[in-house]
Amino acid sequence: MCGIVGYAGSKQAVPILLDGLKRLEYRGYDSAGVAVVCDGKLSVARSVGKLSNLGDLLARRPIGGLLGLGHTRWATHGGPSEANAHPHTDCAGRIAVIHNGIIENYMPLKEFLSENGHAFTSVTDTEVLPHLIEEELKGYDAAGPLSQRLTEAALADAVRAVLKKVRGAYALAAIWSRAPGVIVAAKKDSPLVIGLGERENFIASDVPALLTHTRRVVYLEDGESAVMRNDRCSFFNALGREIEKTPIVIEWDSTAAEKTGYRHFMLKEIHEQPRAVENTLRGRLFPLNDGVMTRETGLTPDMLRSTERVHILACGTSWHAGIVGKYLLERHAGISTQIETASEFRYRHPVLAPKTLVIAISQSGETADTLAAMRQAQSAGLQVLSIGNTLGAAIPRQANFNFHTYCGPECGVASTKAFAGQLTALSLLTLHAGLARGFMPDKEAHDWAEELQSLPELLRKTLKLDAQIRAIAQELSKAEHILYIGRGVNYPTALEGALKLKEISYIHAEGFAAGEMKHGPLALIDPQMPVVAIATQSDVFEKTLSNIEEAKARGARMIALCTEGERRLWGRADHILELPPVGEHFSPILNILPLQLLAYHIADLRGCDVDQPRNLAKSVTVE
Repeated sequence: MCGIVGYAGSKQAVPILLDGLKRLEYRGYDSAGVAVVCDGKLSVARSVGKLSNLGDLLARRPIGGLLGLGHTRWATHGGPSEANAHPHTDCAGRIAVIHNGIIENYMPLKEFLSENGHAFTSVTDTEVLPHLIEEELKGYDAAGPLSQRLTEAALADAVRAVLKKVRGAYALAAIWSRAPGVIVAAKKDSPLVIGLGERENFIASDVPALLTHTRRVVYLEDGESAVMRNDRCSFFNALGREIEKTPIVIEWDSTAAEKTGYRHFMLKEIHEQPRAVENTLRGRLFPLNDGVMTRETGLTPDMLRSTERVHILACGTSWHAGIVGKYLLERHAGISTQIETASEFRYRHPVLAPKTLVIAISQSGETADTLAAMRQAQSAGLQVLSIGNTLGAAIPRQANFNFHTYCGPECGVASTKAFAGQLTALSLLTLHAGLARGFMPDKEAHDWAEELQSLPELLRKTLKLDAQIRAIAQELSKAEHILYIGRGVNYPTALEGALKLKEISYIHAEGFAAGEMKHGPLALIDPQMPVVAIATQSDVFEKTLSNIEEAKARGARMIALCTEGERRLWGRADHILELPPVGEHFSPILNILPLQLLAYHIADLRGCDVDQPRNLAKSVTVE
């Protein structure tokens, strides 16, 4: 959530800030603003709604300067309004702060500041920050002319002093009109990255904002801060001591995060899934018994053999991938596996036994609940393997072992190709764990590997159903409720299909284990109720067929996914989507694709903002 951009260089800041914010729109927002320092004066512009509104405002009332901050806000404390939009300023209008996160103790801080004469113009938690910095800089503001070096040091010291008083999560940046050449940034529990250019430097909450300018980046760790000028950037630890940080080079460029002719990012990313699976598989299959998993993740065969149980931590779409992982690891690697909603795991006082491997799954690598849950597991002495799509993010940096999915940037708020990458990674982990533990015979392992290699082409064939799916979407776009059913490894596919639909179309949708229909959900079915059934080849196909007949007998409009050549659904379903044959264990990777396309086309036909659905953000970086 929330886009942060900062610039210090020799060019006009505003166009760079607006371009960076545009590249972060996928994170979700409801208002936007910029603050720029020029000739010892701080200028601020803010607006509600789309970034284009801010652009129009700045076209009418331009502001110039070579140093500035930009922000897109997703409301937490206080609704969307110009007053609540960032940047926030102090009483004198000399200090501006942008912030992603939550200041948990902002109420007592606000009371203290109000008692000391500070006037607030918003109801946000963030606004306490510029006023606290103002308190720290009182002596300097009363003084006469000061050297630039002194004012830069003063701002850095003031920000550090303020951060000792606040409690919560933050990624923030501050500027001061009396220190016109410097931005001070700091991080705790929210992502912040520094981009290093040629006589210009950048700050952002995510890499896409930087890539048109530089690929050399530094990720700040919790408790660290940065003092950024146009010609250099200094880094400090939580104690304020200067430290060295080694830049990393981002391998993908800005075009990978553009629509390249597709109507929406989501549609582009659905069509990128064959490549995402190929990239996640590359170099991770053969030779099967030659330490592939050790090279890729750091996990050794001995570690996999000695693991007695697995806890999977995840949220949202990643949680659905984790449920599939539970089915795979238990059935094909013989490891007792528990899937955990990360936000609940933190507070239910879980019993964590030795010889447990924790797997943390997160597309962004910054999901606040997942990060906190894995830290809790590590504090209990357990080791964590992360599965994610963002190198350098907080979760892979915190984890003991990492499995990167190489799906490329995912900009649509509703996750698609990242889900396919996560399922592929879990399949690979199951394959190598099953081999290491002697649970999967060599012949079966090689069959798995061969079938995994065939998945990209099967996905390409499945994408050819697009026109048929759009025709079905025309019929369903007026529905008020839709049910999704599946069994076994495709129960989580039903959950994910329903989530995609509700996320972007705002139609109420629910996913159910098909065998549970008679325990309550059948009461919902009438002739106006569409039911999407996942009925591809599986050990429980006949059971699923019976569940379909139960729903159809009560008048449901039935849409069924089945395997090519399956005739037993004819006459039982109103619409049938035939998918290429694939083993049941890999079927969710194929089956989710038509459900993503169905959600996409329904949302598009309803006129919804597919890439930026209301009330949602791409990365949930606060609790």
